[in-house]
Amino acid sequence: MNKFPHQSKYGSYRPVITSRNGMVCSGHFLASQAGAKILNDGGNAVDAALAIGASLNVVEPASSGIGGDGYLMVYWAKTGEISVINGTGSAPNNVSSYYESNSIPMEGPLSISVPGLVYGWQLAYEKYCSLSLESIFEPAIDHAENGFPITELLANEILGNEYLRKVNTSKAVFTLDGLPLKTENVLLQKNLAKTFIRLSKKGLLDFYNGEIGSQIISFIKSNKGCLTEEDFQNHTSIIQSPIRTRYKDFEVYEAPPNSSGHVLLQELNILENFDLSPYKWDSQETIHLMVEAKRLAFSDREKYLGDPNFIKVPIDRLLSKEYAKSQAAKIDLDSVLSNSELNNSLYSKKDSVGDTTCYCVVDKEGNAVCALQSLQTGFGSGLIAGETGVLLNNRMTYWHLDKGHPNYLESNKKVRHTMNPFMATTVQNNNRQSLVFLGGTPGADTQVQTNLQLLANLIDFKMNVAEAVEAPRWRHIQNVMESTINSRDIRTNEIRMERRFSQNVIDDLVQKGHQVSVIGPWEAAGSAMLIKIDSHGSYFGAADPRRDGYAIGT
Repeated sequence: MNKFPHQSKYGSYRPVITSRNGMVCSGHFLASQAGAKILNDGGNAVDAALAIGASLNVVEPASSGIGGDGYLMVYWAKTGEISVINGTGSAPNNVSSYYESNSIPMEGPLSISVPGLVYGWQLAYEKYCSLSLESIFEPAIDHAENGFPITELLANEILGNEYLRKVNTSKAVFTLDGLPLKTENVLLQKNLAKTFIRLSKKGLLDFYNGEIGSQIISFIKSNKGCLTEEDFQNHTSIIQSPIRTRYKDFEVYEAPPNSSGHVLLQELNILENFDLSPYKWDSQETIHLMVEAKRLAFSDREKYLGDPNFIKVPIDRLLSKEYAKSQAAKIDLDSVLSNSELNNSLYSKKDSVGDTTCYCVVDKEGNAVCALQSLQTGFGSGLIAGETGVLLNNRMTYWHLDKGHPNYLESNKKVRHTMNPFMATTVQNNNRQSLVFLGGTPGADTQVQTNLQLLANLIDFKMNVAEAVEAPRWRHIQNVMESTINSRDIRTNEIRMERRFSQNVIDDLVQKGHQVSVIGPWEAAGSAMLIKIDSHGSYFGAADPRRDGYAIGT
């Protein structure tokens, strides 16, 4: 008898969603419906992406929104070009007089950095979109104005955030008579609906230099924050070329610094030096090799990654195959690398899980977007900016205050990010890329190691997208992993493994010297999204059941 209701090579609980015309995968079924509606109405993948992103702001408010940051990786089928729209904000101009202590508050006005996402949407809209903003934002406005029944996941997130109930503007939205909203309640965000209506009519840059921006800054100033009109008006986003590496028969593309995308590419480069064919995907050998590759790559991130406008990030060297070979030579198949062999940075931090969301979309022409957006931790700063309905980020908490660190806080500097959308292509005879996979996941430092597992599942172990997303996952905690500056304790290395892995594999990893803790069967951080495009132009989508994700074909 099959263990799974959907049986292919390995099996899955959910089916692979298939289509010939379009595919949407996102962290909430209403947002996926919004993207599918745009595609069915004749919009392209970028039109749909903005509709999904706006809808996620409404229906998944703990994880992202226009008060935060994001990345959009765009594949344009006509040219084969891949671009990264970097919609991340910077630290305020006047940081020296506010952040002289050894901590930054986890919530409140001093935790807020410049929101960059909306400017990123502006660049995407100018370059790619075909529909009006009114059409694109219609689903988000509807859900904000008329409300929607909240899921168990969102109810638990609201219950777990006490700060939301301390601030009048946030309390008015997320509580009923002062009590946290429950699953039987409808979440209404009428002020946020008005903000989206204004943006659709006045243009997205009203967020920075118009009435909406003025209201946000006025609110922050009245609460003794340090962001100013100049911080908003001087903000810009950029379109970047992706970084990439060859892994087996695929070119894998990632977001460049200030994203941590290079870590995934380094992991793949190191792993490529080992033959995985004798091993199973869930064997102790495969997991050990991946964890050691991950540890080496994260050690480099801690030493080198910051805002490339302020420091030199040696990407060419970090992504060179020669360097990967030398790193791979350090790995012992029978034992764990010591910390001294990793050449660890002095700036060790406790790991932290940020609340982020990922979504993917492909249209009938083959154009594709993979995007991530975030407020940092759950509900960001916890502050809704006055009557705008905009929940503001707490991205300042990702800075370091150690002057020698590449992620050291400075005025107008962009913090390093864990968000990293990926795409994988094959190269045809005319050297045009043929897109095969796109995907990503939320989960702070878990992202690049989850993405490593996803790509190995797809490429090395030939899983379908549902199997790759649903397979048991591990998450490695390491004392050089990024966290907030408020978390100073140093951890020993630890693998957190979902208990669907066999006890024999866990025992073998412990025998090699790994510390292992077993977590719930679906408790690994993240909510992965994957789309595959085959050579016949068919689309295959899967959304992670670990959250409220859903895939819809059109």
